Amino acid sequence: MRRMPLSAETAQKLALYMKVPLEHLMHMPQHILLQKLAEMAKTEANNEKSK
Repeated sequence: MRRMPLSAETAQKLALYMKVPLEHLMHMPQHILLQKLAEMAKTEANNEKSK
């Protein structure tokens, strides 16, 4: 399985969001990363709307 191409900034944000070390994030299955990215984007969009 190929690694998911994430920018360094996105990987750091996602690791903070998931509260996991960056090293663990790089070894997670791609379907989990996609799901968590969608959740993080939805949360950030809701936060922007509430401001």
